[in-house]
Amino acid sequence: MAEQKQSSFGAFINAKILPPIMKFVNTKAIVALKDGMVYALPFIIIGSIFLILNSFPITAVQEWFKDIGWSVFFNQAYQTTFAIISIWTVIGIAYVYARNEKQEALPCGLTALSVFLLLQNLVVNSPLVSAMGKDGAGITDAAGKVVYTGTQVAEQIDKLPQVIQNYLTSPVTGAINMTWLGGQGMIAAIIVGLLVGWSYTAMAKAGWKITLPEQVPANVANQFSAMIPSGVIVTVSMLIYAFFAKAFNTDMLQWIYDVLQAPLQGLSDSLGGALILAFMVVFFWFFGVHGGLIMGGIGGAFLLPNTADNAALLAKGELTLQNGAHIVTNEFYNNFINLTGSGITIGLLVFTLTAAKSVQFRSLGKVEAVPGIFNINEPFLFGIPLVMNPWLAIPFFMTPVVVALSTYLVIYFGLVPPTGVAAPWTTPPIISGFLIGGWKMALWQAIVLLISVAMYWPFAKKYDKYLCQQEAANEAK
Repeated sequence: MAEQKQSSFGAFINAKILPPIMKFVNTKAIVALKDGMVYALPFIIIGSIFLILNSFPITAVQEWFKDIGWSVFFNQAYQTTFAIISIWTVIGIAYVYARNEKQEALPCGLTALSVFLLLQNLVVNSPLVSAMGKDGAGITDAAGKVVYTGTQVAEQIDKLPQVIQNYLTSPVTGAINMTWLGGQGMIAAIIVGLLVGWSYTAMAKAGWKITLPEQVPANVANQFSAMIPSGVIVTVSMLIYAFFAKAFNTDMLQWIYDVLQAPLQGLSDSLGGALILAFMVVFFWFFGVHGGLIMGGIGGAFLLPNTADNAALLAKGELTLQNGAHIVTNEFYNNFINLTGSGITIGLLVFTLTAAKSVQFRSLGKVEAVPGIFNINEPFLFGIPLVMNPWLAIPFFMTPVVVALSTYLVIYFGLVPPTGVAAPWTTPPIISGFLIGGWKMALWQAIVLLISVAMYWPFAKKYDKYLCQQEAANEAK
């Protein structure tokens, strides 16, 4: 009867719930978003490596790098990879959109980058503004040591004529603001990438292009084909920039951040956001749909900016919740919600390797042993299977939720630090914890593994007994 109810419920989900969700997930925009953001991942990982070196979890090593002057080089590598995540995002999304529409993709991606830069004020504050005053950062040398305090800087500036003071503290024009190239520009980058991808391909399909004679080399002709769509998009973007400047005395990126990104990041960074994310990953997987790809693609739009914001704080040595650090980041998702694979199935693996009596469990445990260390658990998802399996549904659904809740709380109460760097998602547990948050994070990951064992063990034991009975019945036939 229970299995019949489960089958009826599964049929309802597959017939009524999943089709509209999958239709949404497979729209052109969502596919471009999901696949386009992947282009940023290598730079996030590479930049994180240098950020880890610059903020090494062992204080003595960190200080040694500063003393020998290498911290500035590590920071340079971080600033040109992870810190400009929005550039990789806007190019990647527009590129994938055009590629999927069978259009010349690179010109579309470069047009999106041009628009992304055009829509922001090319102005940055004078570094003296943040250096001056009692709470100012002061002036540092190449190794990051303060050579002039904020008070000392202010005292020296005050001795100068007012005209020179105004000149020194006025904003610097003609400069690209690094703030918008990082996490704070992510939602704007997504919007620009999608709109440019859509409008560029629409014009290209409509034949808005300059056609050159056949004798002209293809690589040259392709660039002329891109000229009209790119020119129209850039012109419209200039008018949008002018509208925001004249009407609101701001730029579009600042407006998007204030109206959209800040509220959405707040929602994603909440306890409720963490629990929904943890539940939805296994919800999709339970019905045979790749929950990791779906939630990683959609959630990444908000989680990656959270990680980037934390990385910027870590680079300044200010990664604390009091300074605005986020709890729920992309690393929270990868290294806790999906630790050892969707459903956090390490507990099930431990049972199959140490206590299972059925041939099916023991055999699949051996197959999963190595992949499980590297956070890959498809052998369990489809081999046991966990998909549509009522025996293991409770721990499969609840383990990620319990881990998301407890991890949020230990970070919230300061027992474990927030994460500011990324590690490859295949990095084994405990090692990944150390890399992204030091020994405290590594210790907490070890505790999470024990939570998984405790959650799965009683249910796996009952299911193993059922499998043994099935195997015995089959042998008796």
